[in-house]
Amino acid sequence: MITELHTERLQLRKMKVSDSASLFKIWSDPDVTKFMNVSSFTDENQATAMINLLDDLSQENKAIRFSIIVQESNEIIGSCGYNSPDFENLKAEIGYDIARSHWGKGYATEAIFSLLTHAFSTLKLNRIEAKVDPENVNSIKLLQKLNFTFEGTLRAYERAGEAFNDLSMYSKLAAD
Repeated sequence: MITELHTERLQLRKMKVSDSASLFKIWSDPDVTKFMNVSSFTDENQATAMINLLDDLSQENKAIRFSIIVQESNEIIGSCGYNSPDFENLKAEIGYDIARSHWGKGYATEAIFSLLTHAFSTLKLNRIEAKVDPENVNSIKLLQKLNFTFEGTLRAYERAGEAFNDLSMYSKLAAD
């Protein structure tokens, strides 16, 4: 699997343990993790453990996660990648997060567009999925901007403590 992608302003590079301090700052922000399926991190060791877990999953072709780096400043501003790639059915789910200080600058759109291009042209995938909390308006706007199709609501799909949350399913096909 590829370890690096480039856009006009960004470098997407496979996560490394040395990214843990930067990613901890992002993943410890409750505004960033509000719609993620993890609680806000309280210790940098949690970021290191997450990076190691994602690396293990990438070794098994079960995920690949990139650190999103602004080329001009070399600053890590988030992460994105493919979750649960299914090469038999030529599909994968995408996930992404951006530091709050960089919201609204088009970085997520640029990073996800790069993932889509790579998925459809190089990996030859047919379908990319995104499961989003229905209240995550910014993520939904991003997916709409990238011409994802809303397919419906996955009722009580994900457990959060004692409650079960709905998720909205969006998809984009290679033919779209």
